[in-house]
Amino acid sequence: MGYVLLTGGTGLLGRYLLRDLMQANVPVAVLVRPSRRHDPHVRVEALMRSWDNMLGRTLPRPVVLTGDICSPDLGLAPDEIKWAAENCDSMLHNAASLSFVSTGRDSEPWRSNVGGTKNVLEFCGQAGIRRFHHVSTAYVAGKRTGRCYENELFVGQEFANPYEESKVEAETLVRTCKDLDVVTCFRPGIIVGDSTNGLTFTYHNFYAIIQIAVTLKQQMTLDRCGKSNASYIHFNADGSERKNLVPVDWVSEAMTSIITREDLHGETYHLTPRVPVLIRLMRDVVEEVVDVYGLHLSSTDVPESEMSEIEKLFHHHMQVYQSYWRDDPIFDSSNIQRVLPHLPCPHVDRAMLTKMARKAIESRFNWRDPKVENARLGVAS
Repeated sequence: MGYVLLTGGTGLLGRYLLRDLMQANVPVAVLVRPSRRHDPHVRVEALMRSWDNMLGRTLPRPVVLTGDICSPDLGLAPDEIKWAAENCDSMLHNAASLSFVSTGRDSEPWRSNVGGTKNVLEFCGQAGIRRFHHVSTAYVAGKRTGRCYENELFVGQEFANPYEESKVEAETLVRTCKDLDVVTCFRPGIIVGDSTNGLTFTYHNFYAIIQIAVTLKQQMTLDRCGKSNASYIHFNADGSERKNLVPVDWVSEAMTSIITREDLHGETYHLTPRVPVLIRLMRDVVEEVVDVYGLHLSSTDVPESEMSEIEKLFHHHMQVYQSYWRDDPIFDSSNIQRVLPHLPCPHVDRAMLTKMARKAIESRFNWRDPKVENARLGVAS
């Protein structure tokens, strides 16, 4: 078995994929760009040490390739290009921009999701990598209603934000690429933290709501019980809307199970729960963990002229997530249920959401890996 070349290895799902693939003895090479403070080798060694500390043992290390999906040849040096062509036989394309807003197709999310995917596909063609695992999203469904099937992609649907539209375009590029022999698509729902301990490494979507609420709580007055009345802040939803939240550990375990079995390749898998979460429950969890009450649910927009200053501030921060509150369609997940009947998605209930929210607040919405001075996990010279 050749190496799997992974993009997006330092994000939330990418970290779990690194852990699970390495534990499954899958040889992995990971494409990583430098950060402001650290080179890719240090970044990967630091995150792997986090896993070592949590697991109580040392995991194998991936090969680190220094590059960027937004650059031609993925920004790789000639010796790294040669190594990848000689050693990698499959691509796991996980890197993506999660931006819901855009100033144009030269900016995010188009730059990474479409331009980056084009670069990855061109590299696969040049390197002779003909097996492709693509991380898409269930929300390629856009504003569709009813039941959405795994064999469907663009059926004329409208989109709520550029992220959804860019992911449809990216998945289309992958599916129509003539350089690939086998394409496997994974379409997860909204990925949240670990179902067992609430751990997360990034703080988007549900966590952003918690973080905004925690920040605003500091400006509210307390009542006799130590809570704050937030009845003048409203969510633009009636509470019955369904959201497909999926724990990251389950998504990674399901993907790893499929990646390690060639007989399961070539399909599209909705990685979605059988029972979605209601917006009402998310509201209740926010109230509990932030110690506020009265958060108002209403599907009717309130004119800004009628808002309090705190409500205006909340509305301003939440604008980017306006499309987040709509009701989800039903994501048919027949394929994943058929091939992994023994691995059902853990139900995201009140207790699990509360644990995830408290874990994020405890960490102050900031994860830090162990400090690493230097590391070398790249291609041997």
